[in-house]
Amino acid sequence: MLSPPETPFTLVIELDAWNICERDDWGQSTALRRRGREPERWHWVYGGTCFRLDQRVESAGGRPRILSRGTVMTRQGVAGLRDQLFAEAQRHGLAQAARVLVVADGAVWIWNLTGDRFPQAHQRLDYHHAREHLWAVAHALHPDDERAARQWVEPMLQHLRRGRAPALLHDLRTLLKRLRHKKRQAVAAELAYLASHQHRMDYPVARRRGEPEGSGAMESTCRQYQCRFKRPGQFWSRAGDEALMCLETFWRNDRWHLLFPHVPHQDPRRN
Repeated sequence: MLSPPETPFTLVIELDAWNICERDDWGQSTALRRRGREPERWHWVYGGTCFRLDQRVESAGGRPRILSRGTVMTRQGVAGLRDQLFAEAQRHGLAQAARVLVVADGAVWIWNLTGDRFPQAHQRLDYHHAREHLWAVAHALHPDDERAARQWVEPMLQHLRRGRAPALLHDLRTLLKRLRHKKRQAVAAELAYLASHQHRMDYPVARRRGEPEGSGAMESTCRQYQCRFKRPGQFWSRAGDEALMCLETFWRNDRWHLLFPHVPHQDPRRN
């Protein structure tokens, strides 16, 4: 746990999820398929991270770094993540934070969890996810012409970057009225997505405050876990992957010495 803050600070929380392959019903695939049931192999792992904004710095080479943060990763479902992440956020000063910020993609479970455990938090949709949804519209309109797609999307990205969500949605609604069939369906789906997150697209505010516009810290952490758990030929049991995830997370959170007191305490971030 960090020492109590002397000045007001912002606590940043990011969430994401990824898939892991497990050996459930191993050896029963043929029998299950005969009964009309497809074997399940891939399951969701849920993760979150939290850090104080003043702990986010840049190296001499300009690379972003976070000096101290807490990570949670679990196969115990959204409920398991909710309780573990709340405890980790408390360790990092949730009760003392002047501002709490949650940054994530558009998954419904993320914002439900946020409303449950962090109702006071300001919410922000990952900028790169919003950008991808605008590109999806561009490619739906111009599936065979990348140049035309880029020309269409550039003004929309300007709206997004400058925090002009109402203008962006107005242009999409105007466009929707002229479309039919598959293009209309594709644009309507992306419009609904962006409209549901309109209040989370305050990217100019993020830049003014020096806050993250995206959840890159959490996404890179998920990628690092996947590199450990998705090696060729690896299949896990739920008990096995959860146990190893706990060990990995203890190490990342600089708590290895709590499990192994005989090992000299050394901050893994210095390696």
